[in-house]
Amino acid sequence: MAKPIVAIVGRPNVGKSLLFNKLTGRRTAIVEDTPGVTRDRIYGDCEWNGRVFSLVDTGGIEPGTDSEMLRFMRRQAEIAIETADAIIMVTDVTVGMTAADSQVAAMLQRSKKPVILAVNKCDSVGPVNPDVYEFYGLGLGDPIEVSAVHGHGTGDLLDACVAALPPETAEAEDEDVIKVAIIGKPNVGKSSLLNRILGEERVIVSNVAGTTRDAIDSDFENEWGRYRFIDTAGMRRKSKVDDAVERYSNLRTVAAIERADVCLILLDAQEGVTDQDTKIAGLAHEAGKASILVVNKWDAVEKETGTMAKMTEEVRQGLSYMSYAPVVFLSALTGQRVDRIFEQINAVANAAAMRITTGTLNGILEDATARVQPPSDKGRRLKLYYMTQAGVKPPHFVVFCNDARLFHFSYQRYLENQIRAVYGLVGTPIRLTIRQKGDKEG
Repeated sequence: MAKPIVAIVGRPNVGKSLLFNKLTGRRTAIVEDTPGVTRDRIYGDCEWNGRVFSLVDTGGIEPGTDSEMLRFMRRQAEIAIETADAIIMVTDVTVGMTAADSQVAAMLQRSKKPVILAVNKCDSVGPVNPDVYEFYGLGLGDPIEVSAVHGHGTGDLLDACVAALPPETAEAEDEDVIKVAIIGKPNVGKSSLLNRILGEERVIVSNVAGTTRDAIDSDFENEWGRYRFIDTAGMRRKSKVDDAVERYSNLRTVAAIERADVCLILLDAQEGVTDQDTKIAGLAHEAGKASILVVNKWDAVEKETGTMAKMTEEVRQGLSYMSYAPVVFLSALTGQRVDRIFEQINAVANAAAMRITTGTLNGILEDATARVQPPSDKGRRLKLYYMTQAGVKPPHFVVFCNDARLFHFSYQRYLENQIRAVYGLVGTPIRLTIRQKGDKEG
């Protein structure tokens, strides 16, 4: 089941990024005392009381003086609201309730989505800060005092978030439908590919980057199976993300990745692998999604002997962390090789859902340790006791050993390669968890 999404919103400089870092336990968002410093969306997993959800750190919603900026501000708030299951609105107790806070709160009220009001910068402990009471005027219920710097009140905030999320339910319907997200930077041909697959002009196609604002679902069935394609707005580099609407469109891309079984990562054959491609592919990799690297616009490349092999090598080097993903060359414009994509989609989806028995895994483990002896340090050698599979999508294996500190990354990679050598697992990342004997589950 896809993780629910909680968006952190508010006007600039109220401490949204600091709060994000505190809740996720990682310093991943840029924090600076300058309004508007968060230029791109930052995403992280948050777990509280056994519930896992995706937390999104957003750029500040700042009402402008002209009607165009007000329209942009309203639209970006709407996109964040539409995508999120619950929303944390952050305010600043040192500044007090502002007109901008009231405008944001009014938008959130109209959404009918659950909203948790966090009053940040309540850095001292003790009695309630009397300045907090004025935030009742926003009409969002009881404000929660928090300190993003010290962590005060974050437990209460997370309690409220979990309570606001929809109940966990198993997705029983459409079990045979493979959900495919088409992702990539703007103008790489995502909408063109979807239109070619569907055989109709379902999505607006334009050479202007960023035409597709929304994530659009399209059901499709052929002799290979049933599919649900999710077309997304293209993601731009941070330096290009200056349009308020496009900044929030990136949230849709991450939401589409989270919902998908398979990600088609589109690359431009004429440009090769760019920094933005590595960022987008990394989102799918970190989310543990089965992926296919699709080199589009292959018709526009002048070819000679070895052109495809050379391009494959360039893709492999540029996205070296995704060596498991197959590379497919096609042209959405002419339809060249597009029909071959379904066989690859099925293959990587099946690999991601594969289950391997514990007996078979321990046979692989025994052979692997016989070929290459586990590492040792200061006379103490790593001993591997057994391996079992803990989950799928992606395949998740747990290895029990005598000392996790001896289990070097290189030997983990070797073990992963041994599993792939036997079962292939093409197109899917593998998660490997190391547990020391005596460790408790979880």
